[in-house]
Amino acid sequence: MHVRTGRFRLYAAVAGGSFRRYATYRVATAAGVFTNSAFGLILAYTYVALWDERPGLGGYDQSQALTYVWLAQGLLTSMALMGGGFESELIERIRTGDIAVDLYRPADLQLWWLATDLGRGGFQLLGRGVLPMVFGALVFDLTLPQDVGRWAAFLLAVVLGALVGFALRYLVALSAFWLLDGAGTLQVAMLAGTFFSGMLLPLNVFPGALGEFARALPWSALLQLPADVFLGTHSGTGLLRVYAFQLGWAAVLFTAGRLLQAAATRRVVVQGG
Repeated sequence: MHVRTGRFRLYAAVAGGSFRRYATYRVATAAGVFTNSAFGLILAYTYVALWDERPGLGGYDQSQALTYVWLAQGLLTSMALMGGGFESELIERIRTGDIAVDLYRPADLQLWWLATDLGRGGFQLLGRGVLPMVFGALVFDLTLPQDVGRWAAFLLAVVLGALVGFALRYLVALSAFWLLDGAGTLQVAMLAGTFFSGMLLPLNVFPGALGEFARALPWSALLQLPADVFLGTHSGTGLLRVYAFQLGWAAVLFTAGRLLQAAATRRVVVQGG
């Protein structure tokens, strides 16, 4: 029991340290808020034109579509949909061999980086997520939850989405043990995340089999599903199915990460003699 409590405190301290680390980048955060707001405006007016031509597209009215735009801007950095997470740092540590030091720590490698990423994501959600959303609500007529329950349901979907996002990026980072240079893998993962999360266009708009395929992929857990929870699309058993989908993908990807981590650890031991 004491061991578990000690481990929990360790990872909580790592997450807190990561939060404080990103909180020191105040100028970068302010620039990010401006960038997200500007990009949100461009997308919002694009959506206005699109929904003027196709009312009800994807099952959203125009207000819901605009809300989706600003939710995407709010979650963009916290979910690391276009990079900026821990993965570049981990890949660099693998490339330089510093990962050997990490493996000697009295902590699990996967959980260490999970705590680091949750701390980063928590700060980015508050530092770069809230203000663009507030700005969007001031400029446009957005559809906002009217009860605390839906806000809570949305936050839980965001947390579960963050777990899926971490697990995906952890697999990408570990590929550097075999590829050595992970730049190409990072680019492919970033493009896949941008497209299949619904960052550019809601997955509900995708036609036929493409839409079904995109919504079945783990990236939909990062943005599309939390956004639909926020908009009230899912409730009751539908909400439980959303959580089950996110938890299912998290479990699969975390397990894959453990297996790849074990294989990578053996590789380090062999290479190191």
